[in-house]
Amino acid sequence: MATSTPAPPADGPREQPAGPRKRSGAQDGGNDRQRRRALLHRLDVRGAPYTFIAPFFVIFIAFSFYPLIYTSWISLHDVELATMDVMVWQGLQNYTELLQDEKFWNAVANTITIGVISAVPQLLMALGLAHLLNYQMRGGAFFRVAALAPYATSVGAAALVFTMIFERDFGMINWGLGLFGFDGLNWESEKWPAQFAIASIVIWRWTGYNALLYLAAMQAVPRERYEAAAIDGASRWQQFLTVTIPGIRPTIVFTIVLSTIGSTQLFGEPLIFGQGPNGITGGVDNQYQTLGLLLYEEGWRNYQMGRAATVAWTMFLLLVLVFVLQRVLKRLLSRPS
Repeated sequence: MATSTPAPPADGPREQPAGPRKRSGAQDGGNDRQRRRALLHRLDVRGAPYTFIAPFFVIFIAFSFYPLIYTSWISLHDVELATMDVMVWQGLQNYTELLQDEKFWNAVANTITIGVISAVPQLLMALGLAHLLNYQMRGGAFFRVAALAPYATSVGAAALVFTMIFERDFGMINWGLGLFGFDGLNWESEKWPAQFAIASIVIWRWTGYNALLYLAAMQAVPRERYEAAAIDGASRWQQFLTVTIPGIRPTIVFTIVLSTIGSTQLFGEPLIFGQGPNGITGGVDNQYQTLGLLLYEEGWRNYQMGRAATVAWTMFLLLVLVFVLQRVLKRLLSRPS
């Protein structure tokens, strides 16, 4: 018996529609892990630098930026130390009153004079000391450590020692003057002797520190420049002027900036030199009161935190003005004639 088979369609065999392909669970898990790894890699590459520098910015915002903004806000109010939560708006009245106060201008003048008579000799001595240490000598490491020892000494200890040295009746300086037939000076009560005594403390503490900065810069100057200058017949003094000084000019500018900031913030040396209440006022006649001492007197002796904040911001604005003038002067002098 013959059986019949159905004939294929005229347009050929039809293909069955393919259903959706199912992916295995293991393959899905592997792709998810790869995506997570790629995401973690991108976060590591892009986010790690921010994580490393985040502690600095957190500390800066908490202890520098926020106090700076809060101090500027206080300077616009009448605020007393005992009632910091009670503020009376005054606007710029604190600033106008400060600019009309003779004590403020006296403190500005004292800050400038003490800064000049301490910074200029200090930097010149540091430059000469670094030039000597730059040459090969026996015990060079010892002299470098000895130069840094005053900087490691606390300002309190240094000021106390120098206060005894400049003491009127039993001080070593007046004793030495007496050996040569000179009368002793009242270093604390007279204006210029007091300022020179305070400047000597600053010079002693910071000369070695600046000398090591200059020494590091000098050792970075290529030796070929000195050899070329020696071949041209330049003496050591001429090499110092024409090779060393131009080679360390950025470091010299940096130390001048540091000295300017330090002079503006001078506080511990004159405070301890005054030996008591006179240290806060900078002597009986304010003969050596600096801006730092004036700030302390307004805030913690007169309890006027608004005026103290005004002094602080005025110090900051004076520094900004000095650096702007320095930049303008530098540009004017660098212009070709």
